[in-house]
Amino acid sequence: MYAEIIIPLSLPKNYTWAIPESLLESVKPGVRVEVNLGKNKKYAGIVKKILSDKPAFIEAKDIIHVLDNEPVVLEPQLKLWEWMAQYYMCSEGEVMAAALPAHFKLSSETILVFNEEYGDNFSDLDHDEYIVAEALLIKKELRLNEIQQLLDSADTYPVTSRLIRKKVCFVWEALKQGYTAKTETFVVLDPVYQDEEKLAELLNGWTRAPKQMELLLAYLHFAKMSGEVSKVELLKKAGASDAQLKGLVEKGILIAEKRNVDRIPQLPRNINIDFTLSDAQVIALDEVRKKLEQKPVGLLHGVTSGGKTNIYIRLIEEYLKKGQQVLYMLPEIALTSQIIRRLQKHFGGHIGVYHSRFSQNERVETWHKVRTEEYKVILGARSSVFLPFQNLGLVICDEEHDSSFKQQEPAPRYHGRDAAIYLASICQAKVLLGSATPSLESYYNAHTGKYGFTELTQRFGDGELPAVEIIDIRKQINKDKTKLIFSQPLVDGIEAVLEKGKQVIIFQNRRGYSPYQLCKTCGWIPQCKYCDVSLTFHKLNNKLVCHYCGTQYPTVHTCAACGNHDFIQRNFGTEKIEEQLQELFPAAKVARMDVDAVRGKTRTTR
Repeated sequence: MYAEIIIPLSLPKNYTWAIPESLLESVKPGVRVEVNLGKNKKYAGIVKKILSDKPAFIEAKDIIHVLDNEPVVLEPQLKLWEWMAQYYMCSEGEVMAAALPAHFKLSSETILVFNEEYGDNFSDLDHDEYIVAEALLIKKELRLNEIQQLLDSADTYPVTSRLIRKKVCFVWEALKQGYTAKTETFVVLDPVYQDEEKLAELLNGWTRAPKQMELLLAYLHFAKMSGEVSKVELLKKAGASDAQLKGLVEKGILIAEKRNVDRIPQLPRNINIDFTLSDAQVIALDEVRKKLEQKPVGLLHGVTSGGKTNIYIRLIEEYLKKGQQVLYMLPEIALTSQIIRRLQKHFGGHIGVYHSRFSQNERVETWHKVRTEEYKVILGARSSVFLPFQNLGLVICDEEHDSSFKQQEPAPRYHGRDAAIYLASICQAKVLLGSATPSLESYYNAHTGKYGFTELTQRFGDGELPAVEIIDIRKQINKDKTKLIFSQPLVDGIEAVLEKGKQVIIFQNRRGYSPYQLCKTCGWIPQCKYCDVSLTFHKLNNKLVCHYCGTQYPTVHTCAACGNHDFIQRNFGTEKIEEQLQELFPAAKVARMDVDAVRGKTRTTR
């Protein structure tokens, strides 16, 4: 028997490996297997299908071993990968690389193994070779990153190649498993003292170590209140030290045991819908239901603030009660935080979240919980379409017109909305697209009858759309004839809002202080030597930055073209807006939120 295996590389086609007799029962579609590609590179590939025909013209290598007991990728995902590879003109390996969390894609890591036959006489070796050989003699094997630390150099190839040539060691390629379960130490009472009489006898007869006695009493209190007590929590709340806990453990009173814990906090699994729909929402919901019965895909064209999210929540409730899973897709990670809070309020621990700001370990745990149906509802960005849904019933694609659903680099260059529609067709699920400004193609599909179409024209609570005023900033001349940032109507509007104690959001689509500066004499503009684009001035760190490649340059004071020292700054970015807002409204607290001020899922604005 043979297996067609997908390798996370851009290969012209999938390759075939032979299944050894010992692995016949464990090799099945969707499991990861370790295979040799080339002379000595090992990869973790996904089995796509089992074949009985021997491949022509080649001698298939054997699968080395199976890495999973159960498939990590299901049949619908394999079909989706195949379609994406054909439709978006890339390889299935590239789709696999985009789809799987990094810790599922095991990497081949070079290990040097000491040759015992060489002995311990290193007199023929030079200084660097001697250091590495001595470490190999002690540890028996070293990874390349360990050798880099030993030699304090990134370039270790010359040394390692000489050691291999002299037969001091040889190379062994091993797959590196990335994911590790998170562990935490919990404290429990020894079974002997779970008998109340024994415990009372212990406490009444206590004569020494009053600090340990305080810690034990604190543990008993916390255990009664919350059931499980972690070591970190106990020491923090009790104000105790490791030594005190160690003393109780050594006496056999308490037991410290390590357990695997979830990186993602768990919430109670309940459904709590505490709102009622407006008349317009009820009509729209009924219409959506009817259209989804007739067509696999529906479009909800709802006015801004019409209450589309409440309609989604009602639909999610219906599919949860059927025991099916729901995928709720949003274009931006920034949009998810408020929706997460709303959905968790209504559905508790049924909700899982999946996007690129999660760590790789968190993504692996979410992946497993979707596969085992522990998570019934997934809220995520475009990458959530790759999750292994067992029983997908509904896909909601909110703000379906947004360009953020498109993956630009690297391959596969896919559209998350379209991929979700194809996934739903595989799983026999329904798709509801929602937008106040639908994309041209979705609107056309709805009006030609390919999609069901529902309109929600009334705003929730009969609110009116906000007034929009367009001001020509060119007609607003500053005193020094420079370009204005804030028009007078805008300043007046901000003042009026601040007087009411409310908040203001100012949007600007340029980072930094000034998008470019130019020589006042000849018009020369500093540019990136790699990208040939103008450099943005960042006042906070006094640097010129290329927003294409990220290269930073010192500020320029002399024109490279004419030697003049007089530069002027043109236009403005978020840093300059922040500075002027602080000058105009000194009593107001101003915060800037852009990629320079906020990095990572745990960071906040300055």
